[in-house]
Amino acid sequence: MIKYDEFSMFGENIAEYSLSVPKTPIVSRISIQLGDGRTLSALKWGADEPEVLFVHGSAQNAHTWDTVILAMGISAIAIDMPGHGHSSWRKDGNYEPSVLARDVAKAIETWAPNAKMIVGMSLGGLTTVALAGMRPDLASKIVVVDITPGVNSEKSKAITDFVNGPQSFASFEELLKRTIEHNPTRSESSLRRGILHNAKQLEDGSWQWRYDRSTHPSKEDSEKRLDLISALWEVIERLKSSMTLVRGGISPVVDDADVAELLRRKPDAEVLVIDGAGHSVQGDKPVELANALTRMLRG
Repeated sequence: MIKYDEFSMFGENIAEYSLSVPKTPIVSRISIQLGDGRTLSALKWGADEPEVLFVHGSAQNAHTWDTVILAMGISAIAIDMPGHGHSSWRKDGNYEPSVLARDVAKAIETWAPNAKMIVGMSLGGLTTVALAGMRPDLASKIVVVDITPGVNSEKSKAITDFVNGPQSFASFEELLKRTIEHNPTRSESSLRRGILHNAKQLEDGSWQWRYDRSTHPSKEDSEKRLDLISALWEVIERLKSSMTLVRGGISPVVDDADVAELLRRKPDAEVLVIDGAGHSVQGDKPVELANALTRMLRG
């Protein structure tokens, strides 16, 4: 059995990206109970009041932001979205942005009521848009990483092919091999850490993803889901929050038409491209993303 300690690998992040971190970071696992009995879990970084709250994408977890937060050197909250990481799964399997946004709002109210910025990637980005539409008082400045309501099955095919692949693997090596094949822009060491944070070893030695895959939507349900996502364009058009879109330079998920539509709907939105990054910008170019977010936070 492979021993797993979620707080033991920060030194690898620091070394891999040559980060100037003066000492071992202060990080703790925290949780709250939601009204329906579910648990929402998160990582609390630093001893000061959190300045930023981070929301990961589908099939990820709070640790996807480790290198970014280390590079920024800030106090922050990185949540495990419902159905992911250490947070409870939803019995109804409903992980739509407008549904998840209510839980994120509770997280902000509880842990980061004075956060200056909310950063969401992919599903977390759409959830952040929904949150800003519902509760602008909690999200006056939002950063959306490589996603818009213009996403469709064609643009996201490579991602969904990976996410919807096998649930179980006979060995860690088999799981790592598949992960490397689907993430050519990432280092093997970062993918190893990612797997350890996002999968668990069973008693028989096999490995299984941690995120909820209990519901498999039909074609009709998938089309309905895309309609709900597309409706977020109208939310963006009414947003009172400031908004920045961070686009991965080699990602197929956001195209020029999406950017044009964003600027048509919200002319004061800012758009930033991180060269060489795929969809998972925080995994591919974490230091570059951290530098950009620091400028936004201090600007």
